[in-house]
Amino acid sequence: MRKSTKISFIAVFAAFHATLYFLSFDLWRNWAIYLIPIEGFILGPEAGFFAALIGSVIGRAIKPTDLWMFGIVAEPLGVLVCGLLAKGRWKLTISIYAVMLAAYFVHPFGRWLPPWTILDIIVAMILIYPVSKIGRYVYEEHAKRSSIAVVAISFIGIVMDSLTRVFLLVPVGLYSFFKLSPEELYVVFVGGAINSYIEDALVVAIALLVGVPLLMALRKLPAFRSLP
Repeated sequence: MRKSTKISFIAVFAAFHATLYFLSFDLWRNWAIYLIPIEGFILGPEAGFFAALIGSVIGRAIKPTDLWMFGIVAEPLGVLVCGLLAKGRWKLTISIYAVMLAAYFVHPFGRWLPPWTILDIIVAMILIYPVSKIGRYVYEEHAKRSSIAVVAISFIGIVMDSLTRVFLLVPVGLYSFFKLSPEELYVVFVGGAINSYIEDALVVAIALLVGVPLLMALRKLPAFRSLP
């Protein structure tokens, strides 16, 4: 993708990201998360990161919430991970996962909260290296191979979003900022984990149903022959 085209797409996806932020699926997050894999696949890790960052900042500047800091950090990192794995780059991804997960378990609450609530995070971290080996399948014309790579990377990317929120809430200590007692944190964390598992499935499904056909269509355009 040419530089001028990429800059234009950063602006377009930033605007789209901000627009989707205003929509809700009756879960605790917003529709912008369903754009995370597609941003990473089409724009790549760096451009995708900045598009998501700009979009999330603009959205929350127009419609601020008490939880603004979670999305501004989590959504761009999810896009970054999708872009990295689609290029077969696993070292930075696994480093981010390892640091955040280690910080969680070092914290007393990380050892107290139910282990099942972060099962998707543990599975995603295990998958990072093998999935990076098939990452470039995302850009292949072979529909089955592309679909497998899109599903696997989308899962790791959206779980990166979840892990970042967990990291900010527990190890960074935002639970204290929100004045949550341990009992209140437990309720919030368990409820959030249930919603997070639902959203994992939704993000993967949307990436498969929308992302794969979109990528195949873009590959037919001269400017996108070598995505991203």
